[in-house]
Amino acid sequence: MDNSSNFDEVSDPGYQPSPSSLDRNDQSAVETPGYSTMSGDSFMFGRTYSETSAFSDPIDDNSYSSEPSPSHLSVTKSGAQHQAILGRLEMKRQKQVADDKLDDQESARLELEMMKERFSKLLLGEDMSGSGQGVCTAVTISNSVTNLYATVFGQSLRLEPLKPEKKLMWKREMDCLLSICDYIVEFIPKSQILRDGTALEVMESRPRSDIYINLPALRKLDAMLMEVLDSFQDAEFWYAEQGSMSSNSTRSGSFRRVITQRKEEKWWVPVPCVPSNGLSEESRKHLRHKRDCAYQIHKASMAINSSILAEMEIPDTYIASLPKSGRASLGDTIYRNMYTADKFSPGNLLDCLNLASEHEALELADRVEASMYTWRRKACLSHSKSSWNMVKDLMSDNDRTDKNHILAERAETLLFCLKQRYPELSQTSLDTCKIQYNQDVGQAILESYSRVLEGLAFNIVAWIEDVLCEDKSVRSQEQ
Repeated sequence: MDNSSNFDEVSDPGYQPSPSSLDRNDQSAVETPGYSTMSGDSFMFGRTYSETSAFSDPIDDNSYSSEPSPSHLSVTKSGAQHQAILGRLEMKRQKQVADDKLDDQESARLELEMMKERFSKLLLGEDMSGSGQGVCTAVTISNSVTNLYATVFGQSLRLEPLKPEKKLMWKREMDCLLSICDYIVEFIPKSQILRDGTALEVMESRPRSDIYINLPALRKLDAMLMEVLDSFQDAEFWYAEQGSMSSNSTRSGSFRRVITQRKEEKWWVPVPCVPSNGLSEESRKHLRHKRDCAYQIHKASMAINSSILAEMEIPDTYIASLPKSGRASLGDTIYRNMYTADKFSPGNLLDCLNLASEHEALELADRVEASMYTWRRKACLSHSKSSWNMVKDLMSDNDRTDKNHILAERAETLLFCLKQRYPELSQTSLDTCKIQYNQDVGQAILESYSRVLEGLAFNIVAWIEDVLCEDKSVRSQEQ
């Protein structure tokens, strides 16, 4: 009977004996694969058990064993393994977040150190010895704007959007430098009426007149230049280095030899390339439109820069270096043409001179400008107001038939025509001297800002001209 009852219990398919109910000497039961914790069944069971299925059989309290069953053991180990994996993933995520925070903190620290260094150089006047022998604040700020432009745009030789990090650097640091203008103010009268009807005139502050007029215009021109560069995000043209093929030379199914002949003085400029059949009409119109926009920005920036330079005081060092005779500065040929002609024509004079290079044009501009101020100084010597700062007022009072006054006016006209004919002309010796010895911080900011925008606009116009010239060359070859 006992044996049969035991047989019935064992043969019951819903019955699963615990290790305690088995004979400890029965090796066959111990070696049964069903009790292995590494079997596939135990993993499947463990996943179902962890999900607490609603279809599980109820647990009988009487069938509780003091020792865990192999299936229950597999569930415990599987859950532990899952928890360990989740724990490692959480630790990895937290470590990544911590690394990101450390990277952000390191970036902020490096940026703060850089700003500290530049602010210190600004206060020291670029004199790292601290002995007070540095340049004045105006010159330091002017150099800072120039160096920032060289850092951001110095390597830009193509019609393409500015890199995000460089665009951010340009905006952030220019905002920092231009913020100085917020504290350069002047007081203007303003009418104020009290409650009892009494009219009072009070003084209120606003940005200085030259900053109030020119700085918003320069900011607008800056934003327009960035828009012009951003408009070439998806362009039909591309670039190849001088003497080599671009990696994109097979773009749009075209493969051609770079035929553009670059000038020797521009050997470093990348060669623009266009498809074998030329640019589309839409792209060509877009280039022309952006060229016209950049050209207008160049003219506006140059006008602002010229007006700021004209308002700067002429340094005493430049006055001391002026020649004693304007004729000796210009030479006999130019002097006779300016003095003897009944109706002076600066264009005809420049045609006769036949200037071969920009260097010769700049040298002539320096001589004409020096002679102009020499004649102006001589025209003012006979008047009681001999201060050099009153030159403009004195010229309006001078006799219009005075020889020195006539020669000074004609020299000014010749200089203006020369700058119009050579728009890329570098700054003259007087302009450089004014910038070097200028002590007005507001004028230094406006002059340097307009100068770098003028240079960027001129470069954009030149880059667009190069692409249009290449397109014209390709289309002419096809015809």
